[in-house]
Amino acid sequence: MKNSKNNLPPKVTGIGGIFFFSKDTTKTKAWYAKHLGLAVNQWGSSFEFRNAHRPDEINYLQWSPFQEDSDYFKPSKKEFMINYRVQNIEGLVAQLKTNGVTVLDDITSYDYGKFVHILDEEGEQT
Repeated sequence: MKNSKNNLPPKVTGIGGIFFFSKDTTKTKAWYAKHLGLAVNQWGSSFEFRNAHRPDEINYLQWSPFQEDSDYFKPSKKEFMINYRVQNIEGLVAQLKTNGVTVLDDITSYDYGKFVHILDEEGEQT
């Protein structure tokens, strides 16, 4: 039986993460913890929220500084990367490829979600 999530229209439904370069990630996380009250860990901070249409569903937004010399965002030259929450990622990737969008890798699955990297029209990674 086909997964019902794959029957949904492929689209972005929200933001899953905000990642940016920092000269000193330890100091950056400490500053945000001290001055803005972020609960930080080795990766940054997670913001928990509920889906307005499915209130029993808990979602997370990850906020993470990356060392400025990291190559994690490459081939993008931007100082930030945004992860989007996607409904039917398999369908979206197929649609993107059909439309000539550069898909950098295959979909990777983890306990906390599925991920794929693409380039926008300016060559920036999303």
